Amino acid sequence: MAEHPHAALVRKGYEAFQRGDMDTLRGLMTGDCTHHVPGSHPLSGDYKGVDSIFEGYYGRLFSETGGTFKVELRNIFVDGRGHAMSVHHFSADRGSKHIDEMGGIVFRIVGDKITDLDECVADIEKGNDFWS
Repeated sequence: MAEHPHAALVRKGYEAFQRGDMDTLRGLMTGDCTHHVPGSHPLSGDYKGVDSIFEGYYGRLFSETGGTFKVELRNIFVDGRGHAMSVHHFSADRGSKHIDEMGGIVFRIVGDKITDLDECVADIEKGNDFWS
């Protein structure tokens, strides 16, 4: 059975992110896409527009962790109505801190583009401590 197009889109995004292929990843999102990051730390908040997402958030994920930030996609669920939900494992080192956690993202998809990403984490306090 073929993978649902929304699951394939999300999978392609994770693969591009892991390779550092930001051009491909950027092409999967609408220009006004928003990425919502949970917590109360310097990287949390809402990043509106692909430039803000890529420079303000993704760029900082890599720079703050010296390139050690890694994410491994574990599963994707779709509803066939423009929503997909991923489950992933992520890890990174930042100075003397290490994080090794589970998380996920709820994606909103219109046509063949991601319009919104709502990130969720297993332990917000661990994330707050790691990024603060």
